[in-house]
Amino acid sequence: MSADEQQFREEGDLLGTRNVPKDAYWGVQTLRAMENFGVSKVCLYNYSTLVTAMAMVKKACALANRDLGLLQEDYADAIVQACDEVIAGKLEDQFVVDMLQGGAGTSTNMNVNEVIASRANEILGHPRNSQQPISANDHVNMSQSTNDVYPTAIKIATIYGLRDLYTRLEALVQALDEKADEFKDILKLGRTEMQDAVPITLGQEFSAWAACLRRDLRRIGGAIDVLETHNIGATAIGTGLNADPRYIELAEKHLREVTGLKDLRTADNLIDDTQNADEFVHASGLLRVLATNLAKICGDLILLSSGPVGGFHEIVLPPVQPGSSIMPGKVNPVICEMVTQCALQAIGHDLVITMAAQSGQLELNAFEPLIAYNFFQALKVLKNAIPIFTEKCVRGIRPNTRGLDVVHKSVGLVTALNPLIGYKAASRVAKIALETGRPIREIVLEEGLLDEETLDEALSPERMTQPGIARRVDHARRTGNSRS
Repeated sequence: MSADEQQFREEGDLLGTRNVPKDAYWGVQTLRAMENFGVSKVCLYNYSTLVTAMAMVKKACALANRDLGLLQEDYADAIVQACDEVIAGKLEDQFVVDMLQGGAGTSTNMNVNEVIASRANEILGHPRNSQQPISANDHVNMSQSTNDVYPTAIKIATIYGLRDLYTRLEALVQALDEKADEFKDILKLGRTEMQDAVPITLGQEFSAWAACLRRDLRRIGGAIDVLETHNIGATAIGTGLNADPRYIELAEKHLREVTGLKDLRTADNLIDDTQNADEFVHASGLLRVLATNLAKICGDLILLSSGPVGGFHEIVLPPVQPGSSIMPGKVNPVICEMVTQCALQAIGHDLVITMAAQSGQLELNAFEPLIAYNFFQALKVLKNAIPIFTEKCVRGIRPNTRGLDVVHKSVGLVTALNPLIGYKAASRVAKIALETGRPIREIVLEEGLLDEETLDEALSPERMTQPGIARRVDHARRTGNSRS
């Protein structure tokens, strides 16, 4: 026997025989997938949560088949032990198929089946590559199809991923809340359409960003609930062919126990849940909304920190690296730029997921691998970007009080006089102020439009940032302290 022959074993399938590396846990169907689908070069092992979810499904199904007497006890025990090892992170390098593949995920399912079968045979004292007594198809895949295993595993992995995202987003919201409290008394100029508007506090701006992300937290929680339906027991097209009628209930019971997801439940219509992918579109859409909010916040921070001489420069972002290879001393808002790029990438992934979901035909969506690839990519960049943004940017932001002094010179202050002197008179005052550079207060007193006490009350920028100002000025008008 040659050295090459010693390194390989021969395995066969319906297409013939092939040489498979002797030390590999995977088999001939995985080999064919590796040869056919090496396009993205992103292998299944890059998404360990999906690998874990697949093993969890296989374990739950083995336990259900054991309970029904369909899978003999020692086979079931070996398969369960192999699944537990995969769930614990072992054998990770054996999950080698490309994430982008034809066949609606069959290659992923068979990669997992082959690895678990090989390891189970080892546990029973046989060579890992013996393919017996435990078969990847007949035993590990018993009562199953790729078409119920794969989407169920994607949902489980997605729930775990969204929970992780939720925790990281919570920390960002908390950091923004803390900044809102820290900056609550720092007055600044508000802007609409990039033009001067009325006063606002820096803390109020931060509180608005926290509020929009808090909505994202609620949306993510709702998405998790939608994803908790599964189609285990549907087998090929949702009719449950080759599955014992009692199997669905047992598989669901064990799936809840294995995953720790107590609210997992069988879909009301297994045919629907096998062919339609709208639940993934829903979850992806919420990632798009989150990405939109993150990009908006980062854009605002970039504007407010612009300068330090030629821009707003109302806040100072933490410097994390030199900003230029040619301009000494330059520091750029690189963390905000990075988060924005991640957000745009996630938005792009959402479009692909939408197109993949609507491209499925009849009883199966063959494009679920594309959905999984894009969803987990979007989830990954957002999950990774948010903690960096929280720790390397938000927590270290400080105000630049010199940049905030312009609030007292703003013509926007005249808006507070509308209820007192009327829009027409206020417009005239604003025009004079813009043309002459004189303060609003000086012009109003000179024209005798308001007495000094009422004017000071109305033009207090601090009071203009609080909801009660409208009631106070209305009271002044009713008591005769205003003139037009």
